[in-house]
Amino acid sequence: MDMADMLLAGMALFLGGILKGATGAGAPIIGVPILAMLFNVPTAVALFTIPNLLTNISQGWQFRAHLGRMGLATTLALWGALGTVVGSVLLAVAPATLLMAGVGAVVLSYIAFRLLRPEWQLGADAEKRLTAPAGLVAGVLQGAGGISAPVSITYLNALRLERPRFIATISIFFCAMSLVQIIALAGLGIMTVQLTLLGFVTLGPLLLGMPVGNWLAKRVSREAFDKVILVLLAGIAGKLLFDGLIA
Repeated sequence: MDMADMLLAGMALFLGGILKGATGAGAPIIGVPILAMLFNVPTAVALFTIPNLLTNISQGWQFRAHLGRMGLATTLALWGALGTVVGSVLLAVAPATLLMAGVGAVVLSYIAFRLLRPEWQLGADAEKRLTAPAGLVAGVLQGAGGISAPVSITYLNALRLERPRFIATISIFFCAMSLVQIIALAGLGIMTVQLTLLGFVTLGPLLLGMPVGNWLAKRVSREAFDKVILVLLAGIAGKLLFDGLIA
């Protein structure tokens, strides 16, 4: 990897850190595709597991007072961890682009629905029924492609959580998946000692970007935050559809 590639990777990680600091999610959306172009998908996914775990531990601790009821976070995390094991096996044996493209189409449909009915949100009954399957599917995507946001962010956005609770909940979810993913990838021979060490190196640009994103997010309203999430989802969905269609 030459200097230009290193600068590209560093910039992508820094921008991912800004997005992570502002929304509590999104760093892999920028980082994983760039790293995949420089290496390959399994390597990119493995590289991101260490910074994913550590940054979410940091944000989860920072927003712990806003977690509220633990039921949502723990159910999402447990099922997400299970799905991550399944997705990690898929990562080792098969491409996940068609699956990602299908999820992208679902996310775009959700965005269109939200734009048509901006006040809509899932109720308490729906939360009880949908948290487990949402966590499972998000975990499979995390394990297979390193990106669970199409499902996890879509689901939590549909619950219309306030930004602090949103970040606290999704941080616990990401921590659980990252821990399981590190173990699974190591067992499958994808996560090597070298990639583990490089994972700590990638943490630097992310940590530099996160305070910038947090500073920006404190200066916007809930409505603006909700729009940022929808724009993020649109970008994710477009990327997934594009990758799936050209694969």
